[in-house]
Amino acid sequence: MAGERQVAIVTGAASGIGRAMTLGLLKAGIDVMAVDKEPAWLEELKGAAAAAKATGSVQTLRADLSDASAADTVKSTVLGQAGRIDILVNNAGIGQGSVRPDFRNDPLRFWQISHEQWSRFVAVNATAPLMMARAVAPIMIRNKRGRIVTVTTSLGTMVRGGYVLYGASKAAAEAATAIMAEDLAGTGVTANVLVPGGVTNTRIVPDGAGLDRARMLQPEIMAPPLVYLVSDAAAQVTGRRFLAAHWDTTLPPAEAAEKCGAPIAWKSIATMPIEP
Repeated sequence: MAGERQVAIVTGAASGIGRAMTLGLLKAGIDVMAVDKEPAWLEELKGAAAAAKATGSVQTLRADLSDASAADTVKSTVLGQAGRIDILVNNAGIGQGSVRPDFRNDPLRFWQISHEQWSRFVAVNATAPLMMARAVAPIMIRNKRGRIVTVTTSLGTMVRGGYVLYGASKAAAEAATAIMAEDLAGTGVTANVLVPGGVTNTRIVPDGAGLDRARMLQPEIMAPPLVYLVSDAAAQVTGRRFLAAHWDTTLPPAEAAEKCGAPIAWKSIATMPIEP
């Protein structure tokens, strides 16, 4: 990863949505540092990237983003290998199935969770995206260009009964990304949210959930909107959330984005506090 090619960091890159987005960026000619905590999955990703004959190159890095030092380690590794960071895709996450595989039929109520479970979900789903963005934002600001894209979840999931671990931690990530967009205004760095728009065929949905995987959304729907959001054409697109399920690939990307986008964190319905 050298020269003037764009360099992206994708977290949770080795499977599911992260894998699909990584391959999409590689096919668009963007070099990717694929970060994941599962080394076997990272090896599989490298094989898939080679088979795809993409023009972008992929490097892999094993990291557990719940570790407080992980963000700085990822940043220094990428700078050491590539000399630049242009794009951050915050995708790594954990779901309710990691606690209770049949959670859809036997919901995990808030009084049944442990302190350790709550801390783990917040660390991975909320704290890690913020710390990753915190680590790379100064570099992007100095370069007057950067893209931060965070994968959250649908509003319905954030407030659904039995989803306190996943829903609340993803809601925190969305709120943080909304604040990032405000703080970054005028810097040339954008911050947006990208969401599948429904239950997606990934490892985060365990077999115990009892769902038909063929009827789920497929992770590959995330690639077209992501490639647009990290492009120069989206330089003025910030503080928005996009539903990949509604992205129409038959339309020009800017038009597709307009049709499937909305204000981040539903700011259009926000009531600002009364201040003295």
